[in-house]
Amino acid sequence: MTNKTVKSKSNYSGKPAKSYKFKHIIYEKEDYRSTITINRQKVLNCLDLTTITELTTAFKDSGWDDNIAVIVLTGAGKQAFSTGADLNEQQRDFLGKPNDYYKWMYEFIQLHEVMRNVGKPTIARLNGIVVGGGNELNISCDLAIAADHIYIRQVGAARGSVAAAGATQFLPLLVGDRRAREILFLCEEIPAAKALEWGLVNQVVPFSKLDEAVYIMAEKLFNKLPECLRYTKQQLNFWRDLSWNTTIGHAREWLSIHNLSDEVKEGISAFNEKRGINYKKVRKSK
Repeated sequence: MTNKTVKSKSNYSGKPAKSYKFKHIIYEKEDYRSTITINRQKVLNCLDLTTITELTTAFKDSGWDDNIAVIVLTGAGKQAFSTGADLNEQQRDFLGKPNDYYKWMYEFIQLHEVMRNVGKPTIARLNGIVVGGGNELNISCDLAIAADHIYIRQVGAARGSVAAAGATQFLPLLVGDRRAREILFLCEEIPAAKALEWGLVNQVVPFSKLDEAVYIMAEKLFNKLPECLRYTKQQLNFWRDLSWNTTIGHAREWLSIHNLSDEVKEGISAFNEKRGINYKKVRKSK
């Protein structure tokens, strides 16, 4: 009688995607790809605490699943990839409450940490507009393919915040210092063609071709050696890790305290009330 060694399933394996009962994201696995979709179309796929923690869980599970080689992040529908923080939640839960914002910021930081250190290549499938913290998710992915109708925009300086959860750290590396300052200071829309020219995305295609382009890129990544690819990603993360780790703790502290500021109150209230900000009045109140 011959002895057969049966390899048991690792305790550090991913779970079936359907076993997760997510509320605000759709999580799917097909062949060697996992797809994580922010599913809040009515609010332009913005990020509340539930969405952030669910995204973190899905990225971690994809990292643990040895059958998954490539992770795709996208938004539901055609209008928005993500428009960043849910400003209704921000106004309700965090204005004047720096201690609570400090806790929320930890979860957003953890999401970016997991995305950067998941050990597998990540593709941002930019199906619609990419705004604020949504662009920080985009640039925390390794690669990005955009539909040609989208635009990218940072809005912090116009809305009472600072894009210090990835944008201030990574945009100078992606587009250069002067362009990063233009994006973060002026808060203007960057059309898809300009985003490609500036290096914010790798490809721009018609929306009808977006899935095909993502599939082709994912297949190219699958046909590489996984350990070599993982370590290449780790090495490429050097400058991101350096800028992130020397700034993010300070950013968390400052942004939390800044929730006591009149600038934050005015920026968030104006957005939720669908009115413009009187910047002259804000400056005169200083």
